[in-house]
Amino acid sequence: MKNNLRLLTLIAWALLLIACDDDEITLPCADDAPGTSLNKIMPLGASRVEGARPAFESYRYELWKRLVDGDWDFDYLGSQCDPATYPAYAEMNFDVQHEGRGGYTSGQIRAGIEDWLSRAGTPDIVLFSSPGGNDALSGLPYAEAIANINSIIDILQTANPDVTILIERLAPGRSADMTPEVTAYLTQLQEEVQTIAAAQTTANSRILTVDMATGFSDAYLADAVHYNQAGAAFVAARYYEVLDDVLRQ
Repeated sequence: MKNNLRLLTLIAWALLLIACDDDEITLPCADDAPGTSLNKIMPLGASRVEGARPAFESYRYELWKRLVDGDWDFDYLGSQCDPATYPAYAEMNFDVQHEGRGGYTSGQIRAGIEDWLSRAGTPDIVLFSSPGGNDALSGLPYAEAIANINSIIDILQTANPDVTILIERLAPGRSADMTPEVTAYLTQLQEEVQTIAAAQTTANSRILTVDMATGFSDAYLADAVHYNQAGAAFVAARYYEVLDDVLRQ
């Protein structure tokens, strides 16, 4: 009975990933040219970056509002544009550019990142969301996910040796849907990113971890893995805590 339940849960995860891998959720930007802002910030990852209003939220809008309130000179960078409607804030329109693609694994991000950088421009700061999360949900080898994450960081540092990368200790999925296998995979990933950050930091390029796991609960989820508005605000607040210090320096 337990094996059947685990199989059904894994099938549900797979269907959710397929549903998120939809080219119609976000569109290529008509104008990929980066702006002239001092701090070019690239939100990088999968569906938690991409969002799909009204079904579920990305953290990008809530973080953008915090950055606006902080009066920071910044520009979101990405070759994808979010077509959803967002209210204006402080008489400004939301910057919809990002580099999130629903359902993408670390290997797919690794395969695409060089082309995305060539189209979107070179970021000063990268927000690396839920690294390896879709690998866990897809049952892909853990060692391959770690190798891909390291390789993505290498590529970003080659593009900009001074880049600052904020890498998440990723938030879990809904507790009722977390199998023991997925839980173990994600727990190991949450710890591994700290090792990766320490090993990949250079004299010029800092890799900083952002703890999205501690304090995260089912109340922040719209479905098995994606944020509702409260979850988006939670993640944005955690990012801003670290970003505020980075921008001040």
